[in-house]
Amino acid sequence: MIKEEHIDLVQSGINIASGLFVITLGLIILATIITFILDVTQTKQALRRNYPVVSHFRYFFETLGGFFRQYFFSMDREELPFNRAQRSWVYRAAKNIDTTTAFGSTHNISNNGSVIFVNCPFPTLGKDATSIKPILIGEHCEHPYLAKSIFNISGMSFGALSKPAVLALSNGARLSGCWMNTGEGGLSPYHLEGGGDLVFQIGTAKYGVRDKAGNFSDEKLRLVAAHEQVKMFEIKLSQGAKPGKGGILPGSKVTEEIAEIRGITAGEDSISPNRHEDITSISELLDMVEHVRKVTGKPVGFKTVIGSYGWLDDLFCEIHARGIESAPDFITIDSADGGTGAAPVSLMDHMGLGIRESLPIVVNKLIEEGLKERIKVITSGKLINPSDIAWAICVGADFIVSARGFMFALGCIQALHCNKNTCPTGITTHDPRLQQGLNPEIKAIRVKQYVDNMCYEIGMIAHSCGVREPRELGRHHCRIVKGDGRSVFLDELFPVKPPRRPNRAD
Repeated sequence: MIKEEHIDLVQSGINIASGLFVITLGLIILATIITFILDVTQTKQALRRNYPVVSHFRYFFETLGGFFRQYFFSMDREELPFNRAQRSWVYRAAKNIDTTTAFGSTHNISNNGSVIFVNCPFPTLGKDATSIKPILIGEHCEHPYLAKSIFNISGMSFGALSKPAVLALSNGARLSGCWMNTGEGGLSPYHLEGGGDLVFQIGTAKYGVRDKAGNFSDEKLRLVAAHEQVKMFEIKLSQGAKPGKGGILPGSKVTEEIAEIRGITAGEDSISPNRHEDITSISELLDMVEHVRKVTGKPVGFKTVIGSYGWLDDLFCEIHARGIESAPDFITIDSADGGTGAAPVSLMDHMGLGIRESLPIVVNKLIEEGLKERIKVITSGKLINPSDIAWAICVGADFIVSARGFMFALGCIQALHCNKNTCPTGITTHDPRLQQGLNPEIKAIRVKQYVDNMCYEIGMIAHSCGVREPRELGRHHCRIVKGDGRSVFLDELFPVKPPRRPNRAD
């Protein structure tokens, strides 16, 4: 028989559960009443006033919609800004697991704009293949840079990124032999701690190289250049997601440490000017390039998004007038579909040219002006898979850089919380609780593996086309599908005029 004390315990449990249910139900009813009152008395939102309480479900489902589409409803190649197929390759490459697939491709090669590489009947044998050759940048500098990797980390500031994310990337850069761009937020101890090569970006606010009044400081510039790890300097004129708008770091992400590095006030929005106040013309741009190169002794270039491009003719004419040594050592071309932590939608959606159009324009002009050997071309903008990189090389890029590709390598799930300090993977947040999920040592290895697998598969494409290494790829190795489903060679789509001047580096 069941003992009376057991019956009493069961009855006590039932009583407690009943009491909790009544309390919970009471709280729900109370919350509903309060919400009802707040909804019908407020005047800002018509939906809440007309449909109190139930209208909140609309906002809740709207928030969840993005996540449900990402994981349940979108096809592998439908989603934006990066689809599941693109992200999946990066995740697998970073984890160094099998990147092959079975049965058939989900990529429709007849889609307008699809890239098709032209395989040859006798591909390059492994024993005849060569590794990717380093390229010297800044032949006219006191300290030129021999860049080893064709694929590198694009500009992401400490501030936009968390401490563990910067540590993971900087260590990964060292392990893989690629460079890491600091972004416009200045040089942090975490960039240096990793030991990898660095490109210091000079943004419109001059963070890291400005005095207390916010003016450009040669003294600060020399201190940055004194670090052996800092190999080059990049003057940022504009970036892909927001051409004509400066950097935006919400005040919630401006900690005391970040404020100290940038030379600003903690807790306040960090808004960079929409252009360099001291660069108002082609002449002043070249003056700044030469000044930074003279002070640092290191290669200097600039980053820009191409919109109007007549100014490039003026730039190259000015270079020839001054002498070829006056040229920037590199130009970084960013795509209008580039990413950022925060940008106005009107600029992100409608400003500037995409990389598929702008890269051929710039490369063609450099070839025509005989400057392609002197000025190295770096490009970025949604180039995160091997086919993307191989296409850019075929067009004429010397190096490719990526920001979001490396964020995926760190574990980014495209939650789109970069500007809210609530990144669930710890990459773009300064919340210690969320940062603890990101282990810099493990993620550094994933960064290395991402670069290694990227370079391996770029080489695989090159060998299938019959060349020994990726930089031997040309426009005759790549075709683009047109609207009628037929493809044309890149050199037919973007023909190059004969050079007006000899193509030389010195």
